[in-house]
Amino acid sequence: MRIAIIEDEELAVEKLEMLLAKMDFPTTVVAKLDSVRAATAWFSTNATPDLAFFDIQLADGVSFDIFENVNVNCPVIFTTAYDEYALRAFKVNSIDYLLKPFGTDDLRKAFEKLHNLQAKTTTPTAAIDADIIRQVAAALKAPPQYRNRFMVKIGEHLSAIAVEDIEFFYGENKIVYLKNKNGRKYVVDYTLEQLETMLDPLRFFRLNRKFIATIEAIKDVVSYSNSRLKIVLATPPDKEDVLVSREKVESFKEWFGK
Repeated sequence: MRIAIIEDEELAVEKLEMLLAKMDFPTTVVAKLDSVRAATAWFSTNATPDLAFFDIQLADGVSFDIFENVNVNCPVIFTTAYDEYALRAFKVNSIDYLLKPFGTDDLRKAFEKLHNLQAKTTTPTAAIDADIIRQVAAALKAPPQYRNRFMVKIGEHLSAIAVEDIEFFYGENKIVYLKNKNGRKYVVDYTLEQLETMLDPLRFFRLNRKFIATIEAIKDVVSYSNSRLKIVLATPPDKEDVLVSREKVESFKEWFGK
């Protein structure tokens, strides 16, 4: 099976490739694309793969823009940390919507769904899409469960840090840290995308590819060039400017104003 992966997180691509290798049938990744522009160009000039995995938030926009720019004629499985896009996803070629972090069993079930849908060649596509949308809508009614604390290692000891004591998480050199209100930082065994699914979105916001911050950690918000925003954190990890990604500015304003 020829597979294209549209994903801008290198670790997420590596994990997906690892999970694909565990499937009971051969798969070949024919493309790994990290932006709307790259994916649009690739689908315009290459043979259609058997399946594509699409992350939703990409480096230069959302992956739904790809469908507006070019015909994507293969089945699509969305892999994302954002459940609010589920219903929109099934208006395109999507046959499943996997919330990160997902594992081998989730991926295997997605392939089973693909096989079953392909077997139902007499079932009208619209009827299949409507059935999937109903299933997703029902699933999303379940209240989400968020983490109350995180385990960290301090020397030879383990300690639990409550989310109320965390100011922000940030990634640096492929390592993710949390920083508490006392200014201490600790390594956590999760990617930022995995953390997004564990954290209450009313309290935490993904500012960009490197930072997830609480509203309490934000001491100032400054207008920046090209309609971007600069965030001043209470205890920044370094001298690097913390900028809100351009595509997140409006959602940040809404979150910050609540």
